[in-house]
Amino acid sequence: MDGIHDLGGQSGHNALGYSRDEPVFKARWEATVFAMVQACARAGAYQNIDQFRHAVERIDPQAYLEHGYYGRWLGAVETLFVEAGILTTLEITERACALGAGGDDLIAARPGHDVNQVAGYPAMRISAAGARSFKIGDPVQTAQDAPLGHTRLPGYARGKLGSITACQGLWPYPDLRAHGHGEQSQPLYTVTFNSLDLGFTEVFELNLDLFEPYLTRPEDQK
Repeated sequence: MDGIHDLGGQSGHNALGYSRDEPVFKARWEATVFAMVQACARAGAYQNIDQFRHAVERIDPQAYLEHGYYGRWLGAVETLFVEAGILTTLEITERACALGAGGDDLIAARPGHDVNQVAGYPAMRISAAGARSFKIGDPVQTAQDAPLGHTRLPGYARGKLGSITACQGLWPYPDLRAHGHGEQSQPLYTVTFNSLDLGFTEVFELNLDLFEPYLTRPEDQK
């Protein structure tokens, strides 16, 4: 899914400013949101990490940039609670206003999307569980098109050439799992790319763990 969340490889964003000595939570409300995410899962609002990630991806784009890491989590929690029928948007809004929120405050949550939409790359085949099309050393090309829903293939790596450098076995396929289509597994590979081929200006090798449905042999694209 194309969205504001797919910022990898894009210029114009500041460095993360990470410090090894910084506190786990910079404010008390962040710890509260962390606890809410755990409670949200126990309440049945989502079943796996891929569903949660997809909820984060669907929050308001401006909120994604302005609300910070745990602010995005909060928007995702509100979305999931509403979509699961546990709370309504009106109940959340009334509670927020009672705690001091303003009527014009930016709301991150955007529930109501078709969370069970068909996901993945319609033009790409899904291999049978246990099948493995590639081996170490094989050249591969990533899918060019954007998926309809959640994916773990970043935008900057679409339609790029790389090579298989490790086979990671079978893992649940996020593109289906995020949309409630079960725990179907797909082969996962480490694919190594030349940074220049991905649009970076510095030369280095970049390794991405990518699922088999994202990959084809370069000759198949001709």
